[in-house]
Amino acid sequence: MQSDDKPINGQNNPSFLDLLDQAAPPPANGPDKDSGTNLAQLRAAWNASWEQGGFLHGRWEELRQVPQAGWHGMANWIKAVLILTGMCAVIILLDTAGDIFDAALNRLADAVPATQVGTSTTGEFWGVVDNPIRTYIAQHTASLPVSGAAIYIFWQATGLFGLIGGFIGATGARLTWTCWGAATVAVVWTTTPADGRTVATAIAVLAWTIASTAALRGLSLRPFININNFPPPAPAFQPQIEIRPEIHIPAPATAPDDDAPDNVHPLQR
Repeated sequence: MQSDDKPINGQNNPSFLDLLDQAAPPPANGPDKDSGTNLAQLRAAWNASWEQGGFLHGRWEELRQVPQAGWHGMANWIKAVLILTGMCAVIILLDTAGDIFDAALNRLADAVPATQVGTSTTGEFWGVVDNPIRTYIAQHTASLPVSGAAIYIFWQATGLFGLIGGFIGATGARLTWTCWGAATVAVVWTTTPADGRTVATAIAVLAWTIASTAALRGLSLRPFININNFPPPAPAFQPQIEIRPEIHIPAPATAPDDDAPDNVHPLQR
């Protein structure tokens, strides 16, 4: 059996049908075929899948080449497994962190005396922020085609998206988290009665800033100063002039010509 999957980005997409084709034993036709024979054929097919060109051998080679290939060069199925594993780990961590945070709030709330806004239970402590949101949504969704419950779920999903996306480092998610927190604080300030408005708003701001340590992880407010330390320009190329001393030796004086006439004498007195 030959897989119909076409390679994407130069990578062959493995199909588990190939494994089934290699591991499935042929049907027993004769009366001599029993379960032991089928088990032996299944074992042989399993061993064949680990040989050169087999399904399991190819997947093992792709796993072995991950350190050298990197994220862009590894097989697509390995990327999918890593992404799913990371998402599951994030969900487990968030669930565990929520339990720890809830237990800490319970201990903190039990340690302080009861007030008009917050009591000894975490649910009512969270209600300082949650109840104004519910009230505001119920008051301003009467003329909308969507129900208040759907808007409340959308509000929660938006905050969760901003928190997780901001923790990953997505710029859009961090902007969403900032707008979501500012809108939540404004709604708490607007809806809470005047006698407890200041405390409720302060609790909302503190809860938002505490969660922002995860959503805005790695974000710095210090200005970035870029100092360009360029190297000095290289001097222009100047050809070197080679100076060679030359010694000019005067030509030797020529001897008098023997053919000159001998009848010329100096004047004598």
